[in-house]
Amino acid sequence: MEITYDYYRIFYYVAKCRSFSRAAETLMSNQPNITRFMNNLESQLGCKLFVRSNRGVTLTPEGEKLYKHVSVAFQHLHLAEQELANDQSLERGIVSIGISEIALHLFVLPVLSRFHERYPGIHLRISNHTTPDAIQTVKNGMADMAIVSTPVALNKTLKSTLLMTFHDILVGSPRFKDLTDKPVRLTDLDNLPMVGLAKETTTYEFYANFFFEHGAKMRPDVEAASLGQMLPMITYGLGIGFLPEGYARESVEQGKVVQIPLVEEIPHREICLIEAKDSPLTAAAKTLKKMLMDS
Repeated sequence: MEITYDYYRIFYYVAKCRSFSRAAETLMSNQPNITRFMNNLESQLGCKLFVRSNRGVTLTPEGEKLYKHVSVAFQHLHLAEQELANDQSLERGIVSIGISEIALHLFVLPVLSRFHERYPGIHLRISNHTTPDAIQTVKNGMADMAIVSTPVALNKTLKSTLLMTFHDILVGSPRFKDLTDKPVRLTDLDNLPMVGLAKETTTYEFYANFFFEHGAKMRPDVEAASLGQMLPMITYGLGIGFLPEGYARESVEQGKVVQIPLVEEIPHREICLIEAKDSPLTAAAKTLKKMLMDS
């Protein structure tokens, strides 16, 4: 007969309660069943585990050895059950997210703020990446999800959910105010200083293709590592540049930069949630996903 988990569970409670009858009450069984199971266990192990008396039971040396191992296993199982219960109740847990900078500034921050306020016990592990690197964190299992701006390249193991659309505008410092009188063409920008993101970003790829499709070539004079660098560089006159309208709107309204109209229409872009098809999300990650989709 194979020794199953139930045998060790019953042994654990008998040893802990030091009584067959109290163990039976705890396990909502009856004493004859408990006795039968323990007799079978002793038979299978080939040794006595209990010394029975009118005052209950005590463990033999062999029983003490077994109890040390079984009690540790049950403590681990109990902790695991508690962790799972906490995860389901959103009292504890971790959500790991890879986020591109545009997605962070345009969409994610307010949602993360609401989520953290509502579920303070959930630890948010956020890594800021370019879109390709953020997607890679999902591929290699380092993040539950990625929130990125398009364009994106996905393989068959990943799926994408649209969260919002946005579009960029061309802006420059007030020294470029003359360019606001009438729409300019992309080819007219060739002799103007330009600030752009680095070549490994999807934003660079997007605008390189956009310029190429209209017979122009994008040649940034200054390459910035982030939007946070681009805006002050443009504000201080290092060049003109493309920024998400929602990100640049306040600076335009304050007169720190001016919007330069274009003849060509800049295609809309998207912010998407990327997740693995074959890796189910935890309860906390599912809740955050729903809040993102409802925003």
